[in-house]
Amino acid sequence: MNRSGAAILFLILSFFLFQATGCHPQSSLSRAPQELKLPAPTGLPDLPRDPSLTPVQNVQKWKVWISPTVPDRLRDQIAMPPGFSITAKVEEADLKLVIGQSAAGAGEPQVTWVYALVAPFPTVRDGVSQQDLLKAWQGRSTDEMKGHPLLVSESTLEAFTAVWGQPAKAAVRALPENLILEEAWKEQPSWAIVPFEALQPRWKVLRVDGVSPLDKSAPLEAYPLAVHFYFEGNAEALAGLEKKNWGLPAGNRDLERLTTLVMTGTTALVRSTALRMEEKGVTYPARDIGALLRSADLTHISNEVPFYSNCPPAKPLREEARFCSDPRYLELLDAVGVDLIELTGNHLLDWGQEAFAETLVLYQQNGYRVFGGGENKERSQEPLLVEDHGNRLVFIGCNAAGPENVLATDTSGGAAPCDFEKMIEQIQRYKVQGYIPIVTFQHYELDDFRPQSVHRIDSKKMAEAGAEIVSGSQAHHAQCMIFDGDRLIHYGLGNLFFDQMMDGNRPSFIDRHVFYEGRYISTELITTILEDYARPRLMTTRERAAFLQEIFEVCKQDAAYSQ
Repeated sequence: MNRSGAAILFLILSFFLFQATGCHPQSSLSRAPQELKLPAPTGLPDLPRDPSLTPVQNVQKWKVWISPTVPDRLRDQIAMPPGFSITAKVEEADLKLVIGQSAAGAGEPQVTWVYALVAPFPTVRDGVSQQDLLKAWQGRSTDEMKGHPLLVSESTLEAFTAVWGQPAKAAVRALPENLILEEAWKEQPSWAIVPFEALQPRWKVLRVDGVSPLDKSAPLEAYPLAVHFYFEGNAEALAGLEKKNWGLPAGNRDLERLTTLVMTGTTALVRSTALRMEEKGVTYPARDIGALLRSADLTHISNEVPFYSNCPPAKPLREEARFCSDPRYLELLDAVGVDLIELTGNHLLDWGQEAFAETLVLYQQNGYRVFGGGENKERSQEPLLVEDHGNRLVFIGCNAAGPENVLATDTSGGAAPCDFEKMIEQIQRYKVQGYIPIVTFQHYELDDFRPQSVHRIDSKKMAEAGAEIVSGSQAHHAQCMIFDGDRLIHYGLGNLFFDQMMDGNRPSFIDRHVFYEGRYISTELITTILEDYARPRLMTTRERAAFLQEIFEVCKQDAAYSQ
């Protein structure tokens, strides 16, 4: 043994002797003696297995073919899990995504894609039967659609050809999806079928057999424009795909991402309206439209007068236009499901600051959220932020018409004065944050379908700043609506609850706006007519058609109407 080997042996023997005699410091913790285990003289120590080091096994590669009937957005959203790949060759596919429904109980992965029948916004007709739609598809229309092709995209054409059969020549025209809207507006009357996700505000959604995909309660099980797609093919591949969540989206219409907002015109529970409420019950004005207003996720009302505990009894006529409402009348607002109250009206201070302050307290106590007015100028100009079903809305309102003594000041309450520079900054700031801006005006009144010129200028200014909807709350006479790009300007909705029974003041609008996945997608014009000085009702089919025809003709004269 050489000298270095002897030294190593000496150190090892010394170590064992040291351990055996206990000559080492004691730990403060009591430990049981441990048997020393020396490494095996040969090989490597046994270590825990690391799953990440497991050799990769050959994964079965299933090939999936997607039918041309599948809409573009569904195709784009399909996420193939590991082991599955998309092929363009149907003959080599193990699985196929095709149109139709799997057999009951078969359990094949499937998805429902919702389409809408649409027309340019200024279309009088509200809906068709499925039979009328099939006639248009087959080139057998006998109504206004005769000689006008139904517009669709290529994938929509493929889908409905599979469902309804080959369309008649020249009855259907396929276009790139991004060109359909403009083409429809050029050639009116015109219908189109578009996927739900392609809806835009300048489309009017037509009902088919009375059903609209914008209605949350719509029975889509029998809706003829709800198309189903499912996977079929190799049973082992189907089982593997099911375990990996199928790679399919939930669909293109999720009610948890859809918000409906109804906006209304002037409300003033005074004079003859108040008298009818005293005679026939506080909720009498809501008899015919209460359910409709309650059905929305958010219901807006512009109440122009204060609720005041010292308000005089209701009278049909007063010597002066000095208005207030009994606080008991708040029951009517509850009956129609009011959520948001606009405070831009020009009668808010008819009974002074005391009455207005009491009104603000009552609104707060009843859970109503307000905008467009407040206890001072700063508070009156604060925007109202609302979030519903994932959609973020910001409401900004102001009074442009006065009178001066109704406007809030630094030290007194009232309606918000219009500060356009500030409003533009608010619109742009909140739009960047993902809010959809909605601007309301108490503007100059005019008993005409056309608004005042200054109203046009101010509304356009708000739309160009980024407001998606600009709505006039002042009008006692229904007024025009136009589009600035895809942004809706409705100059005046008319009265909701107010006692004006003159022919020009009785017809009014309730606008039902729809938002989906953070976008403004549609507006439905609901038309009402006032009865008995207090009670609006829905127009009959004939009344509505005549009213829409008249107002659309007037609106078309506005240069900004369709561009």
